[in-house]
Amino acid sequence: MERIAVDMDGVIADVSEQFFLFDEKDFGKRKTLEEVMGKPESIAFPKCREYVLTKGFFRTAPVMKESQEILLQLNKQYEVFIVSAATEFPHSFSEKQEWLNEYFPFITWQQIVFCGTKTIIETDIMIDDHFKNLDHFKRTTFLFSQSHNFLQNEGRHRRVNSWKEIADILL
Repeated sequence: MERIAVDMDGVIADVSEQFFLFDEKDFGKRKTLEEVMGKPESIAFPKCREYVLTKGFFRTAPVMKESQEILLQLNKQYEVFIVSAATEFPHSFSEKQEWLNEYFPFITWQQIVFCGTKTIIETDIMIDDHFKNLDHFKRTTFLFSQSHNFLQNEGRHRRVNSWKEIADILL
């Protein structure tokens, strides 16, 4: 059975929307997609580091559209692992665990990998929104579109814009 590593932030947890919400609360105006397109999160949202260090940021992130249904189907056909570089942020361990338990109850504790770097991950497929996590990976890679990666050249990574696209390819 093939193994799939699925990133959490920006792939199943909509942290991009979370950045928009936190930024709008701080500055009183919602940024447009055009304002942040192609910019690193730290440039697009100057207080992003403060946001990710805020208690509740990860716990209250919206769920990515269609991710629950499609990940459930993938979990029946593949060995699925949720992989998150979570060790940098103090609140993220418990918040991400609680979030996964609520929104993805079919993912067991044995399928969750919290790490500092994803270079240690060796599965058949990796789905992520950051080049830094995909570039080292030796097998099949899918770049999940987010505003911060949208204007960058994919290179050898196959870009996917939605969970529906992932389903069309892998199911």
